[in-house]
Amino acid sequence: MQSNNPVFRRSEAFNGQATGQANAYGNQTYAGNGGSYAGYGDPATWGTGTPGSPTTQGTERRGPMTIDSVVQASAISFAVVLVAAAATWFLTPEITSEPNQDLSGLFALMTIGSLAAFGLSMVNSFKRIVSPALVLAFCLAEGVALGAISKFFDAQFGDHIVINAVLGTFGAFIGTLAAYKFFNIKVGAKFRTFVIAAMFGMVGLSIMELVLRMFGNGTGLFGVSGIGMITAFAGLALGIFMLILDFDMVEQGIAAGVDERESWRAAFGLTVSLVWIYTNLLRILAFFNQD
Repeated sequence: MQSNNPVFRRSEAFNGQATGQANAYGNQTYAGNGGSYAGYGDPATWGTGTPGSPTTQGTERRGPMTIDSVVQASAISFAVVLVAAAATWFLTPEITSEPNQDLSGLFALMTIGSLAAFGLSMVNSFKRIVSPALVLAFCLAEGVALGAISKFFDAQFGDHIVINAVLGTFGAFIGTLAAYKFFNIKVGAKFRTFVIAAMFGMVGLSIMELVLRMFGNGTGLFGVSGIGMITAFAGLALGIFMLILDFDMVEQGIAAGVDERESWRAAFGLTVSLVWIYTNLLRILAFFNQD
C-alpha cells in the first residue's frame, strides 16, 4: 500500500509491510493506492481494534491503529498547539500603538518557532519510524509560532479575527470530514500527486519570499492584499485537499492494520493540514477587515 503522501511514504507500515497480497515474509497484505477494503470503505465502519499483535521490524506492536487511537493522538497534538499558542499570547507584552514599542521578543518567538516547526516537520515527514516525542515537539514549536503570528494579526486587524479563524478552521475540518464520509470521496494517484506537488510548490514559494524579504525585495505573495489573496485562497483550497488526503491515509492505515504507533503520524498530518488552513484563513479575514 505505497503512499504518495510524504508524511506516510517513509513509513514501512504504509508501504507494503502491512499491506493484501502475501509478501516475502508470508504476511498477508492489502490493496492500496485508493483501493477498496472489505468493511473499511466508509469511515463509519472504522473499528476500534484489539491490541496484542506480534512484533514487527524490531519494534514492539501495541496493537493495530484504530480510529480511537488516531483521535487520542490528534487530540493531544492539537492540545499542545493550543496551549503553546495561548502561553505565547498571554506571556508576551501587549502590542500597543506606541511607535517605539520593543517587539523584538515576540518577533524572535515567531521566527524561532516557525524555523523549528519547519525543521521538525521535515524530520517527521521523512522519518521511517514515527516518534511521538518529535511530533509533540513540532506541535510545541508550531504553537509558539502561531501564538506570536496570531497576536500580530489581532493587534493589526482586530475584530475577533483570531477567534473567527479558529472557528473557521474547525468548521473546515468538520465539513471536509462530513463530505469525505457522506459523498464517499475516493482518492486516486493523480489527486495525491497533484496535492503533494502543490504543497511543496507552496512551501518553496514561501521560502523564496522569506529570503527576498530578508533583502528587502519581497513580492507580496503571502501578504494580505493583491496577489497575496490569490495565494491565500489557493492555500485554503489546498489545505482542504490535504485533509482529504489525511482522511484517506487514516482509512488505509486502519484497513491494513498498521501499528498503533502510526496514529501519531496521522495526528501529525492532520495537525499540519489544520495549521495550513488556519494561517490562510487569517490572511483572508485580514484582507476583508482592512480599513
